[in-house]
Amino acid sequence: MQAYVVGGAVRDALLGLPVKDRDWVVIGATPEEMLAQGFRPVGKDFPVFLHPQTQEEYALARTERKTGRGYAGFAFHTSPEVTLEEDLARRDLTINAIARDEDGSLVDPYGGIADLDARLFRHVSPAFAEDPVRILRVARFAARFTDFTVAPETQALMRDMVGCGEVDHLVAERVWQEIARGLMESRPARMIRVLRDCGALARLLPELDRLFGIPQPAAHHPEIDTGEHVLMVIDHAAATGQPLAVRWAALLHDLGKGETRADILPHHYGHEARSADLARALSERLKAPVDCRDLAVMVAREHGILAQAAILRAETMVKVLERCDALRRPERFEQMLDAAACDYHGRGGERAAVWAPAAAWREAMAAVRAVDAGAIARACADKAQIPQRVHEARVAAVKALRSRDETAAP
Repeated sequence: MQAYVVGGAVRDALLGLPVKDRDWVVIGATPEEMLAQGFRPVGKDFPVFLHPQTQEEYALARTERKTGRGYAGFAFHTSPEVTLEEDLARRDLTINAIARDEDGSLVDPYGGIADLDARLFRHVSPAFAEDPVRILRVARFAARFTDFTVAPETQALMRDMVGCGEVDHLVAERVWQEIARGLMESRPARMIRVLRDCGALARLLPELDRLFGIPQPAAHHPEIDTGEHVLMVIDHAAATGQPLAVRWAALLHDLGKGETRADILPHHYGHEARSADLARALSERLKAPVDCRDLAVMVAREHGILAQAAILRAETMVKVLERCDALRRPERFEQMLDAAACDYHGRGGERAAVWAPAAAWREAMAAVRAVDAGAIARACADKAQIPQRVHEARVAAVKALRSRDETAAP
């Protein structure tokens, strides 16, 4: 029996990156022999065991055979006769098909080290085409390894996979899992570009794919189309360390622009409501978490008006705060401001370091929160009038804030 570290741990070590988890493959062993040595079985589809001391995963070497469409249509075969090279051959990319034995020696039958040096994502074998999740993984890797490119032959294979309908059999949960992980990498725009270049974006997120080629308003640097603008927005969200919900909202905030009538371009009058509808539908289709869905819908609907804080009436600002449930959910409203700031910074050209409307909204929020709704309720003889009286007091507080700011201005 021989054990080898495989996959990402070997790849990352060779790239000089931190290694978080190690996966092992075991050659020449049976499940019974693993159990006899104290390993604990955890695999459902094929034999995987946890080491009795380190708790690292050890999988018996296996081969796999395609039995149906999609990523789940596989039959697996394990036996002591399966070789290391056979096990590595079923892996997706050459850079993930390098093994290291217990004395540190590397086994690289498919040229993974050369592809690491060349910064290439290259498939190990034609079997890559049997699992559509691998397209998503390559795209996600592109968002993480930002100096790598997809090998031409792998790009062509991914296009063929899209053309034959293989990606149409991906389940929503797996698509969301890979997209979410890619959004949390350092350059999520690269993931979207890889998906678009092979045609998968049009199949998996057609609402987003339609934004490319749609012009922006003249005030938003029209040389950057709406799709490119969205990519700049999500990269800014990544650069500023935003959480997943903000990055998802940034990705979906302009979906309605893809349905703008050609005769009114480059204007996009009233696109926010349609963007919100599409953000909700897409989030629900992919089974995104509720916090991601709700923030995406609210940012899509409100980001335009959030940017206009300097010219809004006090009445309008209070209505926005109430509509967004900002008093009960201030942390979500802060995330809305963060997403709107990413929208501002993702338009190209010279930009102020700080998105000014955020300060105005925070000041208005503080003024509204200072209103004693309980005291107003106690003083109101007609209880049906309480909501209106509280609203009026909030508007008065924001008006007073505006008056003080105008008086203090030089």
